[in-house]
Amino acid sequence: MRLTVHSDYALRVLMYLGAREDRLATIQEIAKVYAISENHLMKVVNKLAKHGFVKTLRGRGGGLRLGKPAENMTIGEVLRIVEEDFQIVECFGGSNMCRITQSCRLRHALRRALDAFLAELDEWTLADILSNRNSLLRELRPFLS
Repeated sequence: MRLTVHSDYALRVLMYLGAREDRLATIQEIAKVYAISENHLMKVVNKLAKHGFVKTLRGRGGGLRLGKPAENMTIGEVLRIVEEDFQIVECFGGSNMCRITQSCRLRHALRRALDAFLAELDEWTLADILSNRNSLLRELRPFLS
């Protein structure tokens, strides 16, 4: 299983905002720091804002900040919002055409594995991921304005 770039960028945005919670950040700034597309990042931020993970402040002096405390955001919750689906095999979806679905036990094993994966990520908050905030900021410092 592989998470999409959308999830990767969403988690990086949240980590950046959480690491620099003392100030507002911009999409342009985050895109520059991570060397990623501003257009793609804008879509990610819009989705995060729609679900309350990010707060956007418009106008001069505006920017982005976390929409709720880092200890109240689980990584599993974020991924469930930003991933399009977790259809890791055809039989998980509505257009299943697999001929062995009725007797296949692999589907059940994969469902349990996916559930365990998400359950583990539900145990990790953004605050847990940011416990090494100073180290993260040291790595980003050469790219910060």
